[in-house]
Amino acid sequence: MAYVTVINEHQHVQQIVSGHHRLTADEPVSSGGSDAGFAPQELLLASLGADTAVALRKHAAHNDWTLGRITVGVRWSRDAATGKDHIERRLSFTKPLSAAQKTQLLEIAERTTVTGVLRQGITIQSLVVD
Repeated sequence: MAYVTVINEHQHVQQIVSGHHRLTADEPVSSGGSDAGFAPQELLLASLGADTAVALRKHAAHNDWTLGRITVGVRWSRDAATGKDHIERRLSFTKPLSAAQKTQLLEIAERTTVTGVLRQGITIQSLVVD
């Protein structure tokens, strides 16, 4: 189970705390923030990219594959015509891979936890606590 606390004391700047880890989030200047940290959408993309890279590395280790550096580029956009959101995930590796390995790595990326949550959606329950 994951647990994160987000603390906001001024404008759009957020302090994100999980255990002993800290991160700053903010909105870009164009959205009224001061660009002091990642925008919330960027954090979502970072979660997807990080989950993907870890899954690929684990799969490669299990199969004794050498991938070199893994780069996961993730972009979120909205189709102006349909209004639908779209996430594009690009995987690259510094070591050469066969077509079969690439296909298998794409299948692994599709089965990551964050990918599953984004594809299926998740119930979010909100409440005010005193």
